[in-house]
Amino acid sequence: MPPETTNDDNHIILNTHEVLKTEELLALCHRIIDSGILGRSKHYSALLQYLVQCSLSGKSPKEVELAIDVLKRDSDFDVSNDSTVRVYVYQLRKKLDSYYESFEHEASYRIVIPKGQYTIALQRKKSTSVARPAHKTQKQKLGLNNGLLLAAVILLATNLAYMTITNRSKSTVISQIAAEHPVWDSVLQDELPILLVMGDYYIFGELNANGNVARMVREFNVNSSLDLERMQFTDFERAENYLDLNLSYMPEGSAFALARIVPILEESNKTINITMMSDLTTADIRENHIVYIGYISGLEKLNDIAFASSGLRLGRSYDELLNNQTQEYYTSDAGLPEEGEPFKDYGMFSTFPVSTETQVLLISGMRDAGLMHTAQALSDPEALNDLVVAIDNDTDEAVASFEALYEVFGIDRMNFNAKLIHTKLLNTDQIWTTPESNK
Repeated sequence: MPPETTNDDNHIILNTHEVLKTEELLALCHRIIDSGILGRSKHYSALLQYLVQCSLSGKSPKEVELAIDVLKRDSDFDVSNDSTVRVYVYQLRKKLDSYYESFEHEASYRIVIPKGQYTIALQRKKSTSVARPAHKTQKQKLGLNNGLLLAAVILLATNLAYMTITNRSKSTVISQIAAEHPVWDSVLQDELPILLVMGDYYIFGELNANGNVARMVREFNVNSSLDLERMQFTDFERAENYLDLNLSYMPEGSAFALARIVPILEESNKTINITMMSDLTTADIRENHIVYIGYISGLEKLNDIAFASSGLRLGRSYDELLNNQTQEYYTSDAGLPEEGEPFKDYGMFSTFPVSTETQVLLISGMRDAGLMHTAQALSDPEALNDLVVAIDNDTDEAVASFEALYEVFGIDRMNFNAKLIHTKLLNTDQIWTTPESNK
């Protein structure tokens, strides 16, 4: 029987050359790469192959060697100030776990990367372990809070035919991988319910001289029937011709975002409800994880806490953000683009705890293109990995409190390209004091 060692988690770790022949180990490496579990990035395949070759030669590479030889960083790469290697190794470790859960969960030995090391080892399968099924036996149904929302979702569904082209089997695998990413851990890895909040806009009617509704009006300061009633009492001359139509609408980009995010939330296999922002209550925030989908201008009740510790703040309109540190303005011109003319939009993602138990995830944009790209990035494993690398994160805890801003380029209201232009770890004490136990 080959010699055994034990890692920090008391799992049995075996040296690879004691169990597998060289050709067997290389074949296993190729199976993992060919499975697609490592994603489109060449870095993860190259990193796995490099570590396997080091294991075969008995070499234990240093962090700087991985940076230069695998990630193609410059020779002056500073491991003390750049955590890129550690993040890539951490993500590769998670991807290897996903491979065995999805493809070879009955394997007697698994390739692992021991924590705190840059080496490949083999882990014996524990006899008490229960393999996770590759596909769930049932999907959670979304709870619909009211008839208005149901009608809105039905209308949104009509847009999905031309907004998304879905390969079902591939999308399922991608959603499973994305759901296992640390960015989603804070809302998926416990028993608390998830409340999906759609950013909606309250609209009311304006009457003409004959008493008929001449047009529908949207005002950012009027977000409910109660707000309209208050305005009618405080500014009667202006509001005497306004009529409550009990209507609201959602941006078109919400359909695309909904289709991207819901499959990830369903992977939690727990209760998921859906409501409009106009119906969100303080109790909802206290009792549920909140996942918001919509425009930045539709944040309403979440606006203050979203920007409390942010490195950004609203500019002269909801189509503009200001970088607090650089004083640079980010302004969307996607509101009324000319046909065939390029435009620039912005998408914003933010995640932070709002209580000892509940978390908020904001998937938003100034306009449709920004919202759609943000949802796409949060549902793509490679984009999630790039996001973690960009925030220069060295601890799992920091992933639960950060923000990111994407600059999105498009034509005819559709996004074609984007880049990440801002990331910042958030200090949740600036929202309100976070108990030590929640850190």
